Amino acid sequence: MAVAPINGLGGRKRRDDLWTYFLYNPSERKTECVVLGDDGKCGHKLGGKNTTNLKRHLKARHAAIFSKIPVTRTPIKKSGCPNNEKAQTSIETAFAAGSKYKSNSVEQRVKEQALALWIGRTGLPACTVEDEDFIHMIETFDKRMTIPKRTKINNLVDKIYDDEKLKYKERLARARKITIGLDIWTKKGLTASFLAISACFFCTMVNKAQHILLRLDQIAHPHTAECIKHSVDQCIEDWGIPQHKILTVITDNGSNMIAAFKSNEPDEPTSSEDESTETSDPEDSEVAVREHQRFGAIDMSRTPCVVHTLQLVVNMIQKDTSVNRLLSKVRGLVKLFRKSSVATERLLQLCQLTLVKDCPTRWSSTYQMISRLLQVKDSVVQVADGMGWDYLLPSEWHKLSALRDLLIPFAEHTQLLQSDTQSLSLVVPALLDLQGHLSEFPHAQGSSFKDLASLAIKMKANMDKRFSCFLDHTDSKFSPLASAACFLDPTVAPEALLENDDEQIEALLRASEDYIAQLVPRVVREEEAEDEEPEQGEEESKEEQPHNKRPRFRFLSKPSRPSKSTHSKPCVKEEIKKFKEQLSQPINQETALEFWAAQGDSVYPSLKPIALDLLAMPASQAFAERVFSITGDLSRGRRNRARVILERSAFLKLNRDQ
Repeated sequence: MAVAPINGLGGRKRRDDLWTYFLYNPSERKTECVVLGDDGKCGHKLGGKNTTNLKRHLKARHAAIFSKIPVTRTPIKKSGCPNNEKAQTSIETAFAAGSKYKSNSVEQRVKEQALALWIGRTGLPACTVEDEDFIHMIETFDKRMTIPKRTKINNLVDKIYDDEKLKYKERLARARKITIGLDIWTKKGLTASFLAISACFFCTMVNKAQHILLRLDQIAHPHTAECIKHSVDQCIEDWGIPQHKILTVITDNGSNMIAAFKSNEPDEPTSSEDESTETSDPEDSEVAVREHQRFGAIDMSRTPCVVHTLQLVVNMIQKDTSVNRLLSKVRGLVKLFRKSSVATERLLQLCQLTLVKDCPTRWSSTYQMISRLLQVKDSVVQVADGMGWDYLLPSEWHKLSALRDLLIPFAEHTQLLQSDTQSLSLVVPALLDLQGHLSEFPHAQGSSFKDLASLAIKMKANMDKRFSCFLDHTDSKFSPLASAACFLDPTVAPEALLENDDEQIEALLRASEDYIAQLVPRVVREEEAEDEEPEQGEEESKEEQPHNKRPRFRFLSKPSRPSKSTHSKPCVKEEIKKFKEQLSQPINQETALEFWAAQGDSVYPSLKPIALDLLAMPASQAFAERVFSITGDLSRGRRNRARVILERSAFLKLNRDQ
């Protein structure tokens, strides 16, 4: 019996997976089944060697074997076809692949927009879209999409950037009051420095507080006040922000920041200035004056960042000798664990946590280091005993716990006050709470740790001095901005201001009310003043006018005057009084903005806009500082040299959820 050739009649390929179970006899022209079963070989013979008949036999007699044979389709060749050597695509494959999206279709434009937005926010080079692996990945997701080239991606990113700037420019134009935030960041190698400028305001278009990035400039050393001031003035002018809309500028306590926004008294002009004034064109001088009044931010008021100032108070623990000695020992123990992989592994096995070290420029980092060490105290002692290391004495552990209790309120309020918006109203309550904590801490410690009690007294004195601009109305640098925001916050005003009998708090309340009254637009104040004046002009004119000179049609010639409504518009002082009466009742809203949003415009016509603007303000410039951590690799290495890409990426990334 001969075995069938590999290539049989018709030039078809041999199906090895099928012919394993059959033998073909050319002399008889029959195929015999050689499948072995319980009764021996099957031996069934089929005429010819058609594979379809062979599969039918296996399906009818040997179903288990038939299920193992893969189902394949034999490609059909057509004569005269140009692609005769290629297999014909199945119907399912053709429908799955589909045709490419049209260039102007909605699907193609939406996907290109999303791709360009991803490139713009991440700061990746536009040539990424031409990478082979990237193209393969996109085709895996959607084969119908046509991946744009780098030129088109660059154009799309620029268009998105311009559209976003126009959108926020319109929102800033409609905003009533704006707060500016600043921060400078320098690379470790001092090779580049950046100035971030942000703006916080209550957006009337979306009815919520927003904090956006305006500009990210690379500035040269030294970081002088003139350099900072010039960058801020240029940014404000480019965005079209009038000076009267700027409530304040929030900065850290650096000397260059203080000097840049120091309020200057008008000085007498120099001789050179007098000459230039005399020889200049009057029209040009008027234009210059108008531009100076609109964009010249020379007299912008500055508000210190509350969180930065709090850290200056907390850093007094580094200057205390006994506390500094304890912290040095704690840092040494933490350093031993972080340098030893064996100790770290043992600590992870015991408590699934590791020790953290503090950073001088990181907020609350010393508290976090102390808190973590006390949290895993037992595990640290066990590992240190096994490694043969010295650790803290029992008295030092107790002192470290007392130091943590001293720092806990500062860490909690720092976390609360570093939010991007709606935190200025919490400044006064937080400061009063910290003052009470520092006053009670020495009594709580008693005679246990006199050095910590003395440190708390020094911290309170330092805190009173640094925050006198918020709490002491007699201070020359006092600003009622924080207390006014606190008064307009119904969630904290009753406890912090209204129900407090302290003379200093009562003075703050009066200063807040006066400041709020000054924020009312001048036109509204003039109308309120006119309503209070008696009307005597008409009577005097009638008495002075002789009878023979009276007009013939005196009522016709008399100018029409709108009649005043009996229900006059309430003045801002009456609205403040009404608001204080409302605070004596329970408030249903959870946040201050929700409370004011629920009030109708006719209830507080003058007070509601002021409240929304003040409550939207932040207490710190942490938003501008977070720019450099969010941009990531763009501000490191040599990538910061792409200044346009860096600013564009930071703008699109920071303002994405606004």
